[in-house]
Amino acid sequence: MSQARLPPCIPLPLEHKLLVTVIEKAKDWALMHGVGMRDKKHFTKDSIQIAPFVLLPSPFPSTEFNKAVELQPVLNELMHKVAHDVEFLEHTLQNALQVDEFTANLYDIWIKVREEGITQSISLGLFRSDYLMQCTEANTIKQVEFNTIASSFGAITSNLPAMSRYILRQLGHGDLIKKMPENGALSGLCSGIIEAYDLFGVASAIIIFVVEEVSYNICDQRFHEFEISEKRPDIMIHRKTLNELYEETTVNDKKQLILEGRPVAVVYYRSGYEPSQYPSSREWDARLRVERSSAIKCPSIQYQLAGTKKVQQTLASPGVLEKFMGGGATTASVRDIFTGLYSLDFDESGERAVDMALADAERFVLKPQREGGGNNLYGAEVREALLRMRHSRERAAYILMERILPPLVSGYVVRPGAPVPPPLTDLVSELGIFGVIIGTKEKIFSNRQVGHMLRTKLADANEGGVAAGLGALDSPFLLDL
Repeated sequence: MSQARLPPCIPLPLEHKLLVTVIEKAKDWALMHGVGMRDKKHFTKDSIQIAPFVLLPSPFPSTEFNKAVELQPVLNELMHKVAHDVEFLEHTLQNALQVDEFTANLYDIWIKVREEGITQSISLGLFRSDYLMQCTEANTIKQVEFNTIASSFGAITSNLPAMSRYILRQLGHGDLIKKMPENGALSGLCSGIIEAYDLFGVASAIIIFVVEEVSYNICDQRFHEFEISEKRPDIMIHRKTLNELYEETTVNDKKQLILEGRPVAVVYYRSGYEPSQYPSSREWDARLRVERSSAIKCPSIQYQLAGTKKVQQTLASPGVLEKFMGGGATTASVRDIFTGLYSLDFDESGERAVDMALADAERFVLKPQREGGGNNLYGAEVREALLRMRHSRERAAYILMERILPPLVSGYVVRPGAPVPPPLTDLVSELGIFGVIIGTKEKIFSNRQVGHMLRTKLADANEGGVAAGLGALDSPFLLDL
């Protein structure tokens, strides 16, 4: 089956001189509005370069965009319920825990805090559900993954619609900007952090952003700080690595996490989602200390566990959604966004999944229990990995997912240091919808959709992470198909 194609927002290709001129303007706009990242090859804190971006907004069917927006609060609540179902998480993760040390370490922290008695029952979720369009007669969205920790690019992509509107006007197509949805992701995500801070209820309290040792995606992180500071000048934010948390924080007799003599209201993780971010026991000890404290965690340890691929796969199994949501049209709408997801456990269905993937590896993606991009295996790699792991417990740490075949669109990807103009290439786009949820097991205080992002990559590239250097930032141009 040949891959479907969506029409670009304006006729392409652009004339060479016009293209060079508008790219120069777009690059300057990007730099002057913080659509940037630090250079990984020549790192310095004194400068940023443009983040990769798509010159023109990419088409996306309006009905499917609106569907994703409307489903986000439903998915927020679903994951909140999953995170607070001890028995479900225990049963779902039991096989993966035997072979995935990282997930097992997170799980051990969860067990410890439950045995001691959970100090802070409120969790803050800044989530993002990611979708690709599936090429069918009625192009429909299918969920790629659900991110529960360090869901990035809400800040920078909030600037993308203004940048795309500027570019379209420069090209004489200002009449098209009405097809571009506003994006309030930054404001919405920050309002969730502020709301959690106020629920903590201690006037002298501070917020900690947990960051990597070296932050390349600095604009996206800092914009959150600047936005909170603008909205609430009374709130002080500190950036700390997990190692610095270990060295500089304590827990007092009220179970408050203390930094520089002040209690911590909210701990917002922009790091801590992959094994390399825990190089020693100190980082794990810091994570346990935070989890034991009264600080509101974003995410709490159970939210992070709920974001594992094994949970995603299990929720797609017959009857599981109904356990959390009951029946009805809403449950059917959620089930409709799932693509084929298969367990690789050592049972009859796991063996069937292995045989299916070995017979036609190009149809599938092999996914470990990770967030952050760059971890999945495709095509020949799927076959190679499954042949290696077929009789090993290691395979239970993965799930198998049917590959989604999205429609193609022609476009220009602008990258730092790349020749200008770039070639006109075939691209595919992944839509992310941001959500905020705050609550305890018994009560949800807030639950809403707050914005979106569009990540676009070359059609022949497997991964699309922008921070990992594989994708480009984009903005949707809504089509009435």
